[in-house]
Amino acid sequence: MTERSDFAGIPDRYRYAVIPHIMVDDAAAAIDFCRRAFGAREDFRIDAPGGGVLHAEISIGPSTLMLGDASVEEAEAASFAAPASLGGGTSVTLHVFVPDVDSLARRAESAGAEILQPPTDMFHGDRTVILRDPSGHLWVFLTHQEDVADDELRRRLAASA
Repeated sequence: MTERSDFAGIPDRYRYAVIPHIMVDDAAAAIDFCRRAFGAREDFRIDAPGGGVLHAEISIGPSTLMLGDASVEEAEAASFAAPASLGGGTSVTLHVFVPDVDSLARRAESAGAEILQPPTDMFHGDRTVILRDPSGHLWVFLTHQEDVADDELRRRLAASA
């Protein structure tokens, strides 16, 4: 097993997580949406020589997300696809913990997100909202409310079925 100290040269924002890298049809619009809906900050951006965004990184709270235009020639060579090109579906859901899921849900909806599940207290101890962004990506935002022991988690799950 690799020790955390072996990762000392990795920037803090990448050190403790798998970093999602999503592809969209209009990365500039997606970055703007994330800024308006989630309070994201653009940290890094490489524009493609022929137009579009080859690669960008944004932060939502302490979480980092990489994104780029699926239509950029360099991205197409690696067979990257945006959800719309897959018939609107996606196999990835992005989870982010935030201090106040209710205010984030209101902000995201006013910015154009589709709320699929309104903020709800869940059996696992988190208040959760599920939404789809204008690019078709699914997001789960959570506000942690309580730690739930495994046996209690299973009991609550069974009771909710």
